[in-house]
Amino acid sequence: MKPTSLPRGACDCHVHVYENQFPLAASATFKPPIGPLLAYQEVQAQLGLERVVIVQATAYGFDNSCMIDALGKLADSARGVAIVSPDASDPQLESLHAAGVRGVRYMTIPNAGGLVSWDSIEAMSARIAPLGWAINLQLDGRDFPQRQAVIDRLPSKVVIDHNGKFLEPVAPDDPAFLTLLRLLERKDRWIKLSAPYETSKVGPPGYDDVSALSRALVRAHPDRCLWASNWPHPNRVPPPSNAALLDLLSDWAPDEATRKAILVDNATQAFGF
Repeated sequence: MKPTSLPRGACDCHVHVYENQFPLAASATFKPPIGPLLAYQEVQAQLGLERVVIVQATAYGFDNSCMIDALGKLADSARGVAIVSPDASDPQLESLHAAGVRGVRYMTIPNAGGLVSWDSIEAMSARIAPLGWAINLQLDGRDFPQRQAVIDRLPSKVVIDHNGKFLEPVAPDDPAFLTLLRLLERKDRWIKLSAPYETSKVGPPGYDDVSALSRALVRAHPDRCLWASNWPHPNRVPPPSNAALLDLLSDWAPDEATRKAILVDNATQAFGF
């Protein structure tokens, strides 16, 4: 997919920014890759993307300063997803909103550096719903059946990471994947078509096992799909080609109007651009 073929306002819905001047949290589970904002902006220009969602890196813990700094430099072309303590005050949430934050990250995969527990998700969702924010959720997709009831109850928007992130890729007719499709029937639920390399057992260039799920998601819910690069691809050495990852979207969503919805319209609704 050439940059000139991307629609105006195309959005990358999941990147991380790492700047040397911001210290890592004591809870950091790995040394992050080099990922300054200026380097991402070069990628953004090369790909023809105009908007971005910066997701707080777990390496910074509850200190969202690096992400907020990047949002300030990007202004209206960016939104943020913060990591927020369950006991954060209302003024703290309002300050994050003013800075461009539109979601709270829940990383619930064991040993992946998550800082907030599943037990707090319903209360947090109720607090952020009036702000128009989303719960940005990452879990092992095989757990969707046991998590469905809680996810269905969440009053806020919900954005699910990385094709559902099935740590062992499943078939499109697997009960866990069918549960994901049912979760996306609500108009305020979205799924990121992103980072197939994190779970694929087949690998590049096509990531065929995960791509089968991406195509099924697009067929079932084109208005619930988002696209994201996951730049700078933490813990992936060597990192994948950003251009090749974007090109995969043409395979997952062959129709140009559907790609526009994924890249522009759905992102606008999910993250309040």
